[in-house]
Amino acid sequence: IKFIIYENNLIIGKANKYLLPFANKVFVSYKELSGIKKKYFHKIFVIGNIIDKNIINFSKKYTEKKNSNKINILILGGSQAAKIFADKLPRIFLNCSELGISLKIYQHCLPSQNENLKLFYEKTNIDYETFNFTQNLIKYFSKTDLAITRSGSSMLAELTNANIPFISIPLPSSADNHQLKNAIYYQRKNFSLLIEEKDLNEKLFRIIKDIHENITILNKIRQNQRQYSDKNVYNNINEVLKKIIDEKN
Repeated sequence: IKFIIYENNLIIGKANKYLLPFANKVFVSYKELSGIKKKYFHKIFVIGNIIDKNIINFSKKYTEKKNSNKINILILGGSQAAKIFADKLPRIFLNCSELGISLKIYQHCLPSQNENLKLFYEKTNIDYETFNFTQNLIKYFSKTDLAITRSGSSMLAELTNANIPFISIPLPSSADNHQLKNAIYYQRKNFSLLIEEKDLNEKLFRIIKDIHENITILNKIRQNQRQYSDKNVYNNINEVLKKIIDEKN
């Protein structure tokens, strides 16, 4: 029996290091991987990101925006991100609105945050829609110009495959600092922008202002994202499994 590890991040965490000696095959998303010794390199198979096929096949009919009359922003995150984003982002959006930047906000939040966000956005006349946990993000992808998200590997892969430009805000306390490494990887590929949480108040307003003044920032990111796809990931898995079966026989 072959023991297979699939590691979705760019870094092999401490827990998986203990499993590597016993694995015959190691499935990884990218060849740029840290935390694995050279003596295990022969076990590695780069297969891509295992994400929802509906996301991989998502196609948004999009013509390049010539202006930024309104920027549609999707805010994503787990429970920790929802709390911090609900605390900090609305005031930054208010600063944008006061400068004359028109926004439509689609914000994931905790149920307990619904009322406060509703009161804030309605009081400040910012166009918004809040939602709690949903498995149907595609309906928001089809409306989005820009996403703001934590830097979990699956979400970054989904946004890239859907050709949604995004700003990564890594969780500072993530194990082995893997979210920052994920965010740096995507930024270097010119698939996204990166803000560390400590710089959020200072930098997010400036980035949105820059996008408002030069919408080609998003168009260029989207063009780069279109050069990447995980459409072959399931075929890649099948091919490796077939080789394992053939070797066993």
